[in-house]
Formats: sequence, C-alpha cells, structure tokens
Amino acid sequence: MDSSNMLRQLLMFGIGTTSLVAERVKKMSEELVRDGKLDPDQAKGFVDDFMAQFNIDQGALEKQMQRQVRNIMQDLGVPRQAEMDELRGRLDRLERQLRDLENKDWKR
Repeated sequence: MDSSNMLRQLLMFGIGTTSLVAERVKKMSEELVRDGKLDPDQAKGFVDDFMAQFNIDQGALEKQMQRQVRNIMQDLGVPRQAEMDELRGRLDRLERQLRDLENKDWKR
C-alpha cells in the first residue's frame, strides 16, 4: 500500500468517526428529550457543547496522528517532500552538466 493511499484511508476514517460520533450524540440527546430528562433547548446546548469540545479534541488528535504518520514514514525510509525536491534539483543539474559535456564532445 502506498503512503498516499494509506493517508487517504486515515482521512476517511477520521471523517467517518466524526460523523458517527455526531450522529450518536444527536440520537442520545433526542432520547433524553423523549424520556423527559432534558428539554429541547438543553439538548441542543448539550449537543453543541459536546461537538465543540469534540472538534477541539479531534484537532489535537489529528495533529498527533500526523506526527505519528510522519514518524512511521520516516522509519520506513519514505523521503519527505523537501528531500524529494532537493534530489530532483540535483538530478536536473547533473543532467544539464551531462548534456553540456556531451555537447562539448560532439563539437570536437
């Protein structure tokens, strides 16, 4: 499995988790309203507060996940984008130097 596919799957997992949690919290609040344990305004406030906290926590979780993915990719030897860009630049310079040398030899 390539790294972009793995990252895409992790992202989809995160999106799915978020929507599942939101759905479950909403359903739970509706049950509490139906059972008379909360009034509709309290339920809405509960859901809003919970989702706000969940989004904050999820942001921290996403940052931690990104760090872990970077560490895993580094452990696997997958180069960072900056390293790839540097190598491409070096390769371009070497190809240019090779063409220059070939042109000098050809003119002789």
